[in-house]
Amino acid sequence: MAEDERQQESGQGRGQGRERELQQGRGHEHVRVAVIGSGFGGIGAAVRLRREGVTDFVVLERAGAVGGTWRDNSYPGCACDVPSHLYSFSFAPNPDWPRTFSGQEHIWEYLEQVADTFRLRSHIRLNTEVTQLRWDAEKLWWEVETSNGTLTADVVVSATGPLSDPKLPDIPGLDTFEGEVFHSARWDHDYDLRGKRVAMIGTGASAIQIVPAIQREVGRLTLFQRTPPWVMPRMDRAISKAERWVHRQLPFTTQARRGILWGIRELQVQAFTKRPNELGAVEQIAKRNIARAIKDPALRAKVTPSYRIGCKRILLSNTYYPALAAPNVDVVASGLSEVRGNTVVGADGTEAEVDVIIFGTGFHVTDMPIADRVVGADGGTLMESWKDGMKSLRGATAAGFPNFMTVIGPNTGLGNSSMILMIESQLNYLADYMRQLNVLGDRAALAVRTSAVHAWNDKVQERMKRTVWNTGGCNSWYLDENGVNTTIWPGTTTEFRGATRRVDLAEYEVVRPPKVDADAVSKPRAAGKNKSRTTKKVEAA
Repeated sequence: MAEDERQQESGQGRGQGRERELQQGRGHEHVRVAVIGSGFGGIGAAVRLRREGVTDFVVLERAGAVGGTWRDNSYPGCACDVPSHLYSFSFAPNPDWPRTFSGQEHIWEYLEQVADTFRLRSHIRLNTEVTQLRWDAEKLWWEVETSNGTLTADVVVSATGPLSDPKLPDIPGLDTFEGEVFHSARWDHDYDLRGKRVAMIGTGASAIQIVPAIQREVGRLTLFQRTPPWVMPRMDRAISKAERWVHRQLPFTTQARRGILWGIRELQVQAFTKRPNELGAVEQIAKRNIARAIKDPALRAKVTPSYRIGCKRILLSNTYYPALAAPNVDVVASGLSEVRGNTVVGADGTEAEVDVIIFGTGFHVTDMPIADRVVGADGGTLMESWKDGMKSLRGATAAGFPNFMTVIGPNTGLGNSSMILMIESQLNYLADYMRQLNVLGDRAALAVRTSAVHAWNDKVQERMKRTVWNTGGCNSWYLDENGVNTTIWPGTTTEFRGATRRVDLAEYEVVRPPKVDADAVSKPRAAGKNKSRTTKKVEAA
């Protein structure tokens, strides 16, 4: 961090710290910004706020440690399917990644290191779950109710992420099951799988890592597959000590490596977004990957998808197909439909006696639970506002929710590259948003215009029509219950960075406090009524 930045931060931090002490003494705490979540989005937002000179902020984390998805998903075999040097912040390069595709423990450790390096610990409130957010139109701030009390904030940044709340299917009879049941994102490490009969439900990114990781130790593994995924070879290897030494001694080599990985993926975007038929050659590689590992024609037919590759998330593994071909593994080519005691029953009638059921059934992506806790300017929740599908301006701001911003919001997901690139673009937008608020003064808020949200969303959905995610012939978690793709960005990361570089005030309304009736001001007020707020002054709760 540059010396002038330290001085700026130190000065602002002292002033904001004194103000916070005064506010706490008057009944409750008020902060400039409240960040929800401490995964990549929340940690990134915290770093960016400090670099902008904003030190009056808190990071509210419901768990007992930072890390988000990479803290929660500790199942056997968990690893990233994006190369490590691209799946890290540009402002915090890591020359010591141990593998080209690093495991969960290394990514979690990286996030802990970033929190320490950028001195974020004093801002982070662990074991503090946000239970409700409510916009106060008179005071122009958010009332933030948490499991550890209430505070207020001028701006709220929701960085809870789409892969944070596990999704469990409603299976008839599941409550009668006498064995163990857990989701891949809530792995029970105290349960010994050795010799057990296991039902694995789902064939997504988690399942294809779990299956080969546990196949050799379990007694029998029954995999319930609704739709087979396309699985490509995983070009993973250990990064040598010599490579890491070079990256430490010559930092530009780390950036160059990152740049090459980024450029390759930018070139691939056209096939996903404009010319899906060009992906046919990639399908042939994936089919050869199946053929090398699975010799049984019947099993090969079960695991070969019938939709265009890329329509659902392309998965990477060298061990998944060999595990399916093992003698102690059964593949049921239908979803789980019923549980009868200790018997699991597939939609095709297949039955299996099991000791444990593991759900790899994904997350609440298009119906993020945090949205049901956010109450906007009109008294309705964000979930209610999004009843016909998630919509926001540039993946960041939703109509009716002033000074509320999401990181990894609607239509910011990627099908072939690193989400860290999208997160950093949204952090650019957050930084300029804070600058605009500072220019407008403390007694102001920004409310995105409904027309701006609709215009942006219409453009995104128009571009989405010819993408592989909409035309590939599959039903994926990218689509909401209305069949609308509200998760993926239909362009390059370069395009998105350009679209989020600056806040266009023409897309927003500047909100000021309600005017106070002059006659009312001149008359004595009843205690506790019609109180007004002076700059950054918080009255007793």
